[in-house]
Amino acid sequence: MMTTILHIDASVRRTDNHTQSYNSISKQLSAVFIDSWMSNSPKDTVIYRDVGLCPPAFISQDWIAAVFTKEAQRTAEQHALLALSDELIAEVVAADVILMSSPMYNYGMPAALKAWFDQVVRINQTFSFDLNRGDFPLEPTLSGKSLVLVTSTGEFGFEPGGIREHMNHLGPHVQVLSKYLGVEYMHEVRAEYQEFGDRRHALSVSQARSTLKTLACEMSQSCQ
Repeated sequence: MMTTILHIDASVRRTDNHTQSYNSISKQLSAVFIDSWMSNSPKDTVIYRDVGLCPPAFISQDWIAAVFTKEAQRTAEQHALLALSDELIAEVVAADVILMSSPMYNYGMPAALKAWFDQVVRINQTFSFDLNRGDFPLEPTLSGKSLVLVTSTGEFGFEPGGIREHMNHLGPHVQVLSKYLGVEYMHEVRAEYQEFGDRRHALSVSQARSTLKTLACEMSQSCQ
């Protein structure tokens, strides 16, 4: 059985051999995961989105109005407004595994990644709403997916129990939203200390690479 991976990169940085000092660490690490996976399962499928370099449009009042209009009653303009959302949601639906890489910007996710989530977490598409369920009326309509989140940070100690755990609005936010992507299993791999640029940073990146290689091997075999 083949596996489909939805690979989303969110850094605004490119990866260029000629400008190594400005390269995206998170993109380099997500590539390690994909390369390791495909070496084990070359027939699997990868859907790729670089939302950092090609950010989705922000939702608008007209977009929201289109979402809450019954499909049969939508105008041509409303269908056009939702075309990108429909395309992005179809990619999520097709995916068995979601690989998401993101730097931490101002202790949270980049605006482009939030825009992507706003386009795909959508009523009657990825979640249902029913007040009969009481205080928790939202229910995801997708299930069974795994998420690998690769994060890079300039500082350190954002892990549970770390000295900056309370400042981490990236991983926990993604974990909350991922429920509405149908994610049931989540792994987070961090590379830290980027602004320090010392041996701790080099070690953190090296450990992240090793972890991602192992994780890709284990997951690709378990998905067969």
